[in-house]
Amino acid sequence: MANRLSNDLSAFWMPFTANRQFKKEPRLFVGAKDMYYKTHDGRTVLDGTAGLWCVNAGHCRPKITEAIREQAGELDYAPAFQLGHPKAFELANRLVDIAPEGMNHVLYTNSGSESVDTALKVALAYHRAKGDGSRFRLIGRERGYHGVNFGGISVGGIVANRKMFGTLLTGVDHLPHTHLPGKNAFTRGEPEHGADLASELERIVTLHDASTIAAVIVEPVAGSTGVLIPPKGYLQQLREICTKHGILLIFDEVITGFGRLGTPFAAQYFDVKPDIITTAKGLTNGVIPMGAVFVSSEIHDAFMTGPEHLIEFFHGYTYSGNPIASAAALGTLDTYREEGLLTRAAELAPYWEEALHSMKDCPHVVDIRNIGLIGAIELEPIAGEPTKRAFSAFLKAYEKGLLIRTTGDIIALSPPLIIEREQIDELFDKLRDVLTNNI
Repeated sequence: MANRLSNDLSAFWMPFTANRQFKKEPRLFVGAKDMYYKTHDGRTVLDGTAGLWCVNAGHCRPKITEAIREQAGELDYAPAFQLGHPKAFELANRLVDIAPEGMNHVLYTNSGSESVDTALKVALAYHRAKGDGSRFRLIGRERGYHGVNFGGISVGGIVANRKMFGTLLTGVDHLPHTHLPGKNAFTRGEPEHGADLASELERIVTLHDASTIAAVIVEPVAGSTGVLIPPKGYLQQLREICTKHGILLIFDEVITGFGRLGTPFAAQYFDVKPDIITTAKGLTNGVIPMGAVFVSSEIHDAFMTGPEHLIEFFHGYTYSGNPIASAAALGTLDTYREEGLLTRAAELAPYWEEALHSMKDCPHVVDIRNIGLIGAIELEPIAGEPTKRAFSAFLKAYEKGLLIRTTGDIIALSPPLIIEREQIDELFDKLRDVLTNNI
């Protein structure tokens, strides 16, 4: 397998990676099937993270690969502006069918980051279309992750993603995060404490006045910051406050969309209806880059005025609804439907919860959090060396044939929705060995 490493690795500046460390000891995947990766040195690695929260149906699934193959030979590209192709419309209808009631329209993007920026632009333009252009402020949340474009890092609240990039968007404010380890440590499911933090939106409204605020954007479950689960009633309160003040509520469901909690979308799990939903990742099972933004009919219809020959919304991408991406998404939805994957996490969640919380007695574990088929194990940082303990666990887990995700000193887990109970056991047996003997 040595020829797999014959290329010089220096040309590729890798994203969100310790490049110098990686290139001294590369970790390369060269194949994958269902729940497992194959490495360049011939080993098998259990996927504990669905790639990057995206391979919900498992790897190299036949319906998806065949859909891509057929589409590439039939229609490779069609212009997205003033022209279309049938699969983009078919996909939009299929998506609306599984979306929360009233989310009847879809805009296509190429990533979660683009979905977020699209949603923010829709929100701003919607208020202007209604003659309410004074609403220009966007409210995010501390520790929120909304991708890496300028809109997303402006409303996002992860310091390292923001501090290098200047003033960002103006007119942005942030709600406090909901992580209360002193009150909610080792909670199973939704925490009891912290719903009152939603009332901080009222404080922000008082400071800026509701007439200046266009939208609030939150992840229903904050994933990339380390799995922060909303306290009971928190999202409902946010919805009520936004409705009261005429503020749009955007759910960033790039991670939670497509079955991660045991419902198609987190909005359905929490029974809270936002005005806009952003998605990507699981839309195409991570196979082809694609995102989708869902909007309510009220928002869509506000743009459908004036002469019919004029463009209603000046926004879009060269690859919006790309034919091959659309085919991949349709193959993904077929796979989800035929195998019941959009609700399978609900069946596995109790077993997953027990296995995850069995790690409580491992060294350095200070908190465990779970919801649906998502889990987090928070580790006590090494004094003076933040992130090192979790990163060491990541490296040791890879050596032992397990892929985990780390953020700060938190291990995040989100396996493909096809995982079986025996593979859950395998995952936590390997992770227990790592945490007990190797860090």
